[in-house]
Amino acid sequence: MQVTTEEIIYPSSDGQPMAESTIQYKLIVTIKEGCESLFQDDPNVFVAADLLWYPVERRNDISQAPDTMVIFGRPKGDRRSYLQFGEDNIPPQVVFEIRSHNDSNTKMHKKLSFYNRYGVEEYYLYDPEINELEGWQRIEGSLEPIEPMEGWISPRLGVRFELPESGLEIYKPDGEKFLSPAEMNAERLLERERAERLAAKLRELNIDPDSI
Repeated sequence: MQVTTEEIIYPSSDGQPMAESTIQYKLIVTIKEGCESLFQDDPNVFVAADLLWYPVERRNDISQAPDTMVIFGRPKGDRRSYLQFGEDNIPPQVVFEIRSHNDSNTKMHKKLSFYNRYGVEEYYLYDPEINELEGWQRIEGSLEPIEPMEGWISPRLGVRFELPESGLEIYKPDGEKFLSPAEMNAERLLERERAERLAAKLRELNIDPDSI
């Protein structure tokens, strides 16, 4: 008798919005883009935002969609979801969550339990409403609280966390701050304006700026 294995469908959406406020969305995008820029030249670091992660094969009822996750040892590329069992069984090593005003303590405890159970090495939770950052690092097989978080440097990412009154700031190893897309665009415009002013001054001195 031939035995058939029922195909398991792993949904690519949990039906929940990516963010419930503009500040939450801005932070998610800033962290995701910042992490991507850290490893833009490394083809084997995959970064994703709000992507469903299934850690257990044939268990589509076990999943989580971190606001941002960083996975070392897996190639960049598009995915509908992250099926860990099809990715050399490598779990996300670093996970970020931005808490919304609707997130209950029970919900956040369940997320911490999930990340602890399924192999996350570093977990960072930021609450923008009270400007509070919590972190956990895997020590001897279990996620343990990081204290203090102010000035903490991520072992995996090399980034530094600061908490001024204006809100969470994350700095790359070279000291450059994670910027939102709007902030990056403003910086590009400023650099362009500076370059144009310099080129104009050189032309006043009868110097071709393209020759320098």
